[in-house]
Amino acid sequence: MPSDSLENLVKIGQLKEEVYNEAEFNGLLDSARDKLNDVATGKLSFSSRFDLTYNAAHSLALAALRYSGFRSDKRYLVFQCLVHTIAMNRAKVRVFGLCHERRNLAEYEGRLEVDEQLQTELLKLSQELLAEVISLD
Repeated sequence: MPSDSLENLVKIGQLKEEVYNEAEFNGLLDSARDKLNDVATGKLSFSSRFDLTYNAAHSLALAALRYSGFRSDKRYLVFQCLVHTIAMNRAKVRVFGLCHERRNLAEYEGRLEVDEQLQTELLKLSQELLAEVISLD
């Protein structure tokens, strides 16, 4: 059952209600797994590892939102909704938010302001998120 907070986001136009689609959910989950497996090879540049880990986390957060019957066009909001879709701790959600900001700097301004510690934390949280999302199905 969706939280009142998610319903409120629908009312103000930040989320859209959309029926859960198992094929889409599984596709997002498979995409995230592939990206995390690629990161684990250790054969990629730092920026590629960050990009793949961030995008895996986004796919997983989107899968959780879609599982709950909602969709958003805003990447940052997908992460913020983790508090409601899988009851993720707000401190962990803030790490995803920081990574989103850093991803935008890299993507739109060509500045990758990420260090190994943040990458390690992002990977750890992405793996936790993967386990949570798998448990939804």
